[in-house]
Formats: sequence, structure tokens, C-alpha cells
Amino acid sequence: MNRGVRLLLADDHRHAREGMRTIVSSLEEFTVVGEAASGEEALRMTEELAPDMILMDINMPGMGGLEAVKAIKTSFPAVKIVMVTVSDDVSHLFEALKKGAQGYLLKNLNPAAWRDYLRAVAFDEAPLNPDVAMSILREFADRKPGHATDPTRERPQDGGGLTPRERDILQEVARGQTNREIAALLGLSEHTVKNHLKNILQKLHLDNRVQLTRYAYERGMVEPE
Repeated sequence: MNRGVRLLLADDHRHAREGMRTIVSSLEEFTVVGEAASGEEALRMTEELAPDMILMDINMPGMGGLEAVKAIKTSFPAVKIVMVTVSDDVSHLFEALKKGAQGYLLKNLNPAAWRDYLRAVAFDEAPLNPDVAMSILREFADRKPGHATDPTRERPQDGGGLTPRERDILQEVARGQTNREIAALLGLSEHTVKNHLKNILQKLHLDNRVQLTRYAYERGMVEPE
């Protein structure tokens, strides 16, 4: 990302936005291009400012974070959205991920954890929380075989032309493993895992680890515990 990561902050509390700005100010790869106090404002500013990533509070008056994620991802699918919340309620976070968010941060995490995670999301290295991964699997456990997960999206073709190694990596991603854990398990370097993951996403025409997990479950590559 030669031009840096353009970041939009969205939270209805001014002090919360100030805290976010303080944390990311030490990240030379990131530039805060705007601040929104509502979901509606975040949607409008996304159109005006073309950010690469949005830090989005999950609870805001009016158009809340979940609604805003859906609206923004519908019109601007390339924008990465990280939810910011005081609660680790998996159901809320799962809903945000289903609507297109790339991840989430708890407000009580230390600044170093925030910085590491934002870098990981920006460069497509953030793992899927294992609890969220299992929520995805359990959701589809009650679905009939062949039921489309998203009627608005073209379903990837079965197989997707993946190599055996790519299928191994996809299975571990769906189990919530990090790139480092996958590398250790399969005897690869993290760089190699990252390259394989990029190829997998391109082959399957998918955007993130949540969609990969859904894909893997639908095709029987992983099973809920």
C-alpha cells in the first residue's frame, strides 16, 4: 500500500474517536482522513473520502454499526471495516462479519494489540476468531445441503481449482488458525501461507476469511464440533 492506508473513524462519542486517533497516530502506514459520528455520516464520508479502512463502533444511534456495514459494503465492497465494541458478544460480532466486516477490536485492548491487529487486517493477515468460526459452522449445520448462503452473491463453483496444498490451508483457515499456526502445522513459511491464501481468495472470488469458512463448510471440508 504505497499511498498508505486511508482510515475513517466512526463512533458517536467524541472521546472514543480521540482515543482511536491517538492509537493509530503512531502507525506510519495509516492516515486518518475523517471522523463520523453516526452510521449515516460514515456512509456519506465513505463516498466522499474513499477510505481504505473504517473503524466502526457497533452501537450508534440512528443507523447503527451493523446497518452501516451492510450499506457501505454493498456500495463499496473493497473498503475494509473493523468493528469496535466494548463487548465480545459473538452473536453481534458474527452478524457484523456476515455483513462484510473484516474483523473487530475490543475497546479495552491495549494500544499495541490495536496496532498489531490493524496492520494485520490492512495486509490481509488477521485470523478469524475460533469462536466466530464455530458460529459460522453451527449456523450452516441446520441448513439443507445445497442451500445458498447468500442469494445476492454468485456461488463459487465447487472445487474452485484449488491445489491439495491450498485445500489444506483453506481447511485450517476455516478452523480459525492464524497464518503462523498454519505455517507451523504444514511446515511452510508464513510468507508462503500468505501467498497461498491470496491465491485461494482470487480463485474462489471471495473477499475474506469469513467467506472462506462458509465456503469450506458448504463443501464438507470442515465439520462443526
